[in-house]
Amino acid sequence: MLEILAVDTPSLGDRGYLATDGDVALVVDAQRDFDRVLGLADKRGVGITHVFETHVHNDYVTGGFALAQATGAQYLVNCKEPVAFDRTAIEDGDEIDVGRMRVQVIGTPGHTFTHLSYAIADRDSCAAFTGGSLLNGTTGRTDLLGRENAEALSHAQFNSAHRLARALPGPTAIYPTHGFGSFCAASPATSESSTISEEIRVNPALRENEAEFVHDLLAGLDAYPGYYAHMGPANLAGPAAPELATPSPADPAELRRRINAGEWVVDLRSRTAFAGGHMRGSLNFELGENLATYLGWLIPWGAPLTLVGDSAADVAEAQRELCRIGIDTIDSAASGPVADWAAGEQLESFRTADFATLATKAGNGALLVLDVRRDREWHDAHVESALHIPLHELPDRMDEIGGGEVWVHCHYGYCASVAASILSARGRSVVAIDDDFESARAAGLAPAAAS
Repeated sequence: MLEILAVDTPSLGDRGYLATDGDVALVVDAQRDFDRVLGLADKRGVGITHVFETHVHNDYVTGGFALAQATGAQYLVNCKEPVAFDRTAIEDGDEIDVGRMRVQVIGTPGHTFTHLSYAIADRDSCAAFTGGSLLNGTTGRTDLLGRENAEALSHAQFNSAHRLARALPGPTAIYPTHGFGSFCAASPATSESSTISEEIRVNPALRENEAEFVHDLLAGLDAYPGYYAHMGPANLAGPAAPELATPSPADPAELRRRINAGEWVVDLRSRTAFAGGHMRGSLNFELGENLATYLGWLIPWGAPLTLVGDSAADVAEAQRELCRIGIDTIDSAASGPVADWAAGEQLESFRTADFATLATKAGNGALLVLDVRRDREWHDAHVESALHIPLHELPDRMDEIGGGEVWVHCHYGYCASVAASILSARGRSVVAIDDDFESARAAGLAPAAAS
């Protein structure tokens, strides 16, 4: 009987999959740290014989190439992809037998020009791995290959969704790669699971006419992480397995030397702990589901990187998160109580507040409020008189921020803490608003959408 297991990567909003008939297994869209997939296969006592890619990924470094090498599996990639390695070249219409499973290759351009989906069936059930094509209540975004290609790819995405809806039975379960928080999705997924019948009922690509769908998709696209520019070339080259060796330890003098040299020393502790006391010049990217996205977005690509955290386990977790987007080299690290790795330092701190506190001070016209949310969030609603600089633009737009104390906010508090740490490292007096933006609405700070 067909069994499909998801390998979830919440920090990137993606899922890879292992499918097995009980004897052998195939993998679709493996993440870089493919040891998770090997663990699933080992628990079920099945060997991986085929590794499929739906497309050349833009949001992570694939583990598919290295997984295939490690297991001796076939690595199946669209024949039209200009890869720099040997692979099993496949195309629309091919059928591949994997044990008792039959895989049908379906061309579904839209997210990329060469995107493939895979319908898989055994004697009792069927499913479809839809990658960045048909997602749960949405589709993959269509601008990652350049705005000049976005409209043509949007039309292709519409047609691909309809092709899947026509070709597959209504009960077919869909297993997309993107849509669970990934910036590769055109909009957030509407559910954790779905079928072709459900998508016909709810998905704009299958409910709207083509012109409406293309217009709405293009109008809703917002910024995506800058590190995406490096993912395609890495994946076309055939990335090796990640190196997750423990970084070299850094003592307080070494941390200070690196900060003074302009290197990135990233503090993984909670934003509350960082605000309460941190090494001057260090930056706060709290360990969690946002780490890889925002650190990868802001750090100059290839810049030296040092991690500090509460424990060696936290540093190792961060290292694993970062390898998924191709940040493979951690130059040094320190862990434990801040008093140990910052010994001899006069710790710096800044205040935190909530929107209710901001509301009590909003009548002061001299108050400088900085909103670091993305454009779509700003246009939905914002604090009147706030200065808007999206977080990913902040390092290059510091000269636009007037003098005096800066009250910085985002939607939930994570990006506000990152921004506050950047401002603090540049010598600015800052207050980080650690609060949900819904509280700003409740406090009457954001009454109307922008025109």
